[in-house]
Amino acid sequence: MSTILITNGQLVLPDRVISNGELFVEQGKIKYTGRGRNHCGQPAACVIDAHNGYILPGFIDTHSDAIEKELEPRPGAYFSTELAFCELEKKLAGQGITTMYHSFSFAGAKLGVRQDKGAAECIRRITAMASSCSLIRNKIHLRCEITNFKVVDLIQELINEGVIDLLSFMDHTPGQGQYPTVEDYRRYAEKTYHLEGNDLDKIIADRKEGRLKADECVKRLSPVALTAGVPLASHDDDSDEKIAYYYDQGVTLSEFPINLETAQAACQKGMAVSVGAPNIVRGGSTGKGMRAVDAVAAGHANILCSDYYPPAILHAVFLLAQHTVSLAEAVAMATVAPARALKLDHLGSLEEGKAGDVIVVKKRNDTPIVTNTVVSGVPVYGVNYRGVLPATGTEESAC
Repeated sequence: MSTILITNGQLVLPDRVISNGELFVEQGKIKYTGRGRNHCGQPAACVIDAHNGYILPGFIDTHSDAIEKELEPRPGAYFSTELAFCELEKKLAGQGITTMYHSFSFAGAKLGVRQDKGAAECIRRITAMASSCSLIRNKIHLRCEITNFKVVDLIQELINEGVIDLLSFMDHTPGQGQYPTVEDYRRYAEKTYHLEGNDLDKIIADRKEGRLKADECVKRLSPVALTAGVPLASHDDDSDEKIAYYYDQGVTLSEFPINLETAQAACQKGMAVSVGAPNIVRGGSTGKGMRAVDAVAAGHANILCSDYYPPAILHAVFLLAQHTVSLAEAVAMATVAPARALKLDHLGSLEEGKAGDVIVVKKRNDTPIVTNTVVSGVPVYGVNYRGVLPATGTEESAC
């Protein structure tokens, strides 16, 4: 699609909202954003009428476990990487996510999607598929359990292959971080992995033993990633000391800090801070972490990610815009801020010269709905509701 015009909408820019706005994309890049009927360009090959809905940049999701759920939706029920990837992309396009960092956990599991070599193979297959044919922009976020020292060589190999776009360090050892007590971890593992008895005791013992080499794990992988241009993140930080430690290793993004004090410490270091959109939508953490909205209100969080539920980004943005920050600021948490944090200079806003990644959002009562998604100027998703939402185009102008 050489040219596309999205018109008659509320155009959300990084610092303001333009009523009766429109956006013109040519050869995959934004050529004009502003008031309607002022672009003075050639007639567009495709026209989308937003019908006074919202015209937003496509969301950039820095952390999502959705691919793992697609590969293994029920414990022991596996589907092929090709099937999982193809089906997930369609969902993501309909949820307004135009850049996805698929998160794979290298946690040393014996079976399942968190088995190291299996996860590595999935990463390679997804990277190959995405490079040849895809709906959205697909990137890989490798989550390294720092107590899993044996995986260091494999991670280095993947970084050197150029298939990793973000590396994060996580520590799920009971007694700190997300699991302040052993009992907290037991409840999580029993519920999530259906583990009990001796199997669970063995995992806890392995994690504790692995902590002896955790520092070496971080210090071996950090320079490899940074040399390759791969940004670093930390996960579930719970103290100023952890922030300082990871900052010294080159980490620039703190994911899901456990409390406000830690989030503030990360901000003071100049790090980006991401919180989970499901936490915003549900009103709190599923564990013992802080309420994400409190961090946003205090100015100690600037990125929204979907964590485990991709639809939550859209709904978190509009909830924050109702009660906490302006719409432009809320949208920036899912677009401008992640683009800046991960050095995606060509993405993140509806400014001239940026990539044409655009979504149209309308409301069904108070619920936001993505009706159109455009990636690099190509319409990849569109939907019409029967008698509920206005049509997104006319017979002569629909894409």
